[in-house]
Amino acid sequence: MVSVREVQVTFDCAEPARVAHFWAEVLGYVVPPQSPEDEESWSACADPNGVGPRLYFQRVPEGKVVKNRVHLDVRVGTGLVGEERLAALEAECARLLPLGAKRVRLLEADEENESCLVMQDVEGNEFCLD
Repeated sequence: MVSVREVQVTFDCAEPARVAHFWAEVLGYVVPPQSPEDEESWSACADPNGVGPRLYFQRVPEGKVVKNRVHLDVRVGTGLVGEERLAALEAECARLLPLGAKRVRLLEADEENESCLVMQDVEGNEFCLD
């Protein structure tokens, strides 16, 4: 039997410290102190309660070219349906826009899925408010 392993989610980006601070605000995470030299090449943020995965941001020379193959779902509407869910998604969207997030599109509920809101972080990485 395999034991549970810790998971870290790694993002390639141009400005690691900027992206780390964005995600720390989104998730209520903390950015540990680091040297200014290190911030040029990498940064991270972590759940202060130790429950969620650490997010690691590494600087790469190339920019984002295509749609993400992996993305984060920020679960703000869990257990909510209909107008109540949409209101929760819109409220969180309104909170994130001043942080530098961009709204992409609303995916409305259908027979199989509840509504979710597709957004982008400060470097264009897509994520969902779910």
